[in-house]
Parts: sequence; structure tokens; C-alpha cells
Amino acid sequence: MRLILSIATIFITTHVLAQKIYSVEYASQADVKVFVVEYESQTDLSVFKMDYSSQAGKNDGKWFFVEYASQADKKIFFTEYASQADVLIYFTEYASQAKWKKKEKMHLFY
Repeated sequence: MRLILSIATIFITTHVLAQKIYSVEYASQADVKVFVVEYESQTDLSVFKMDYSSQAGKNDGKWFFVEYASQADKKIFFTEYASQADVLIYFTEYASQAKWKKKEKMHLFY
């Protein structure tokens, strides 16, 4: 059983996609619903918007927003209220600040 879990863990960690994100118009189109919080202390994930797709991270909060849904690894919807969201995010000023604060929600971006 441990061998199977170890193999599954290795597969997941080595096949993580870059975080290319597309923002959809309707919640029903989204893979994940997010809400942008006012303070970093309230967040599940601190996000930094990268300038180039080649800089996008691997589920570490470094996002690149693509122009078309077909280019995205994940489609997100920005909710109006925190209670509607799967993940609370905060946009940071620096790439070094991008990271998961609550790792139990990381699976939503695999």
C-alpha cells in the first residue's frame, strides 16, 4: 500500500502543470472559484502575476494569465463574496512572496 501511495505522490509532484490561468465570465465555466482578499493574512494562496508564460510556476502561486481558455491549465472565476470561493487569494507585490498558506487546498490547482 505504501508503495502505491509513494508512486502516486511521485507522479503528482513530477507532472504538475505550469499555472497558466484563464479568467472565465461565469462560475459554471470555472475549475476553481477564487476570491481576492484585502490582507495577506486572510489568504489560502498568495499569488504573483508573471509577465511571461515561461515564468509561470508549478502550483506555487506564480500565475500567468492567458488570452484564451484553451491555453489555460486552470480556469478560474472571481467571486463577489469570500463564502462563494473555493480558494482565497491575495495578489503580492513580489514573486518571492507567492506561496500556499493553506496547503490542504493545493489539490484544486493540480
